[in-house]
Amino acid sequence: MWRSRLVRWGRRTAIFIRGPRALRWFHRGVVTERKHEHHRCDRQLDQGEQHDQKPQRHRHRCYYCLVATRRGSELATLAEEVSRCRRCPRLVAWREQVACERRAAFANEQYWARPLPGFGDPRARALILGLAPAAHGGNRTGRIFTGDRSGDFLFAALARCGFANQPTSRHRDDGLELRDMWITAAVRCAPPANRPTPAERDMCLPWTARELTLLTNARVLLCLGVFAWDAALRLIAGAPGKVAVPPRPRPRFAHGAQFSRERYTLVGCYHPSQQNTFTGRLTEAMLDQILLRVRDLAERSR
Repeated sequence: MWRSRLVRWGRRTAIFIRGPRALRWFHRGVVTERKHEHHRCDRQLDQGEQHDQKPQRHRHRCYYCLVATRRGSELATLAEEVSRCRRCPRLVAWREQVACERRAAFANEQYWARPLPGFGDPRARALILGLAPAAHGGNRTGRIFTGDRSGDFLFAALARCGFANQPTSRHRDDGLELRDMWITAAVRCAPPANRPTPAERDMCLPWTARELTLLTNARVLLCLGVFAWDAALRLIAGAPGKVAVPPRPRPRFAHGAQFSRERYTLVGCYHPSQQNTFTGRLTEAMLDQILLRVRDLAERSR
C-alpha cells in the first residue's frame, strides 16, 4: 500500500504522497474523473541520513495532490447555488439598491449584493443561526457578520471562547478561521429595515435545511434572536433536509432558553445588534456565558 496522509495545503486539503510510484498508484486507484493539482518538493536529508554512504537512496520526491473532501465539495456547491438565488423579488431589489446607493464610507468598495452562504468549520458540532445579513455589512463584504458592529461584538466573543482564531471580521480574506463552529442565517439576503417577512423566511429556509444535512456533526444550534429561534424550530421539526411546522406547544424564546429534539439542542441568545449591545441588554459576559454553554453541550454530544 502506498504511503499517504491528509495534510493542510494553505487553506485547502491535500493528500501527501511519497514518491512517484505511489503517485501512479494514487492515480490508478483514486483519480478517475477529476483533475487534481500536483505540487512537488524534494525532502532534505536529516542528520542521520547525511552520514549514510549512499544518501541518495533516502532522497525522494514528495507530492501534494489538492483534493476536496466530499463534505467540503458539497458545501461549496451549495454555497454557489445560494449565491445565485433570486427567489424573493423584494430582497433582490433591496440588496442591489443598497449596492448602488452606497454609504460614503464605502463609496469605493464593490458590494457583494448577493445571498450569503454559511461559512466555518465543516466538522463543526455547533452552529450559529443569525437573522439576516446587514445591508452595509455582509451584503457588502460577502460574509455574514462581517464588516458591521454586530460582527465585531460576536467574533470578539467567539475568539475569547476558543471558536475563532481572531477577534475581528473585516472582509472575506482577512484570515478568520472558525473552530468547531459554523455560522449561517435564517434569511440569506439583506432585508429592508433588517426585517424579513415570514414568507421570505420560508422561501430561504430550505437552503439552511440542506446545509444542516451536510453538517453531519452539528448538534447545538445557537439562535440569535426570536426570528432565528423560530426558524430553527422549523428546521429540526421536519425530516432531514426538510422544513416543517414547529412542535406544539411551541418552545418560547428567551436569552438562555434551551430546547432539545432528537439529535439537536437549541440555545437562545439575544441578537448582538447595536440596539441590544449599546443598551446593555446583551453584555460581553452574557454572550460569553452562552458560548461556553454551547461549547460544553457540543463536547458532551460526542
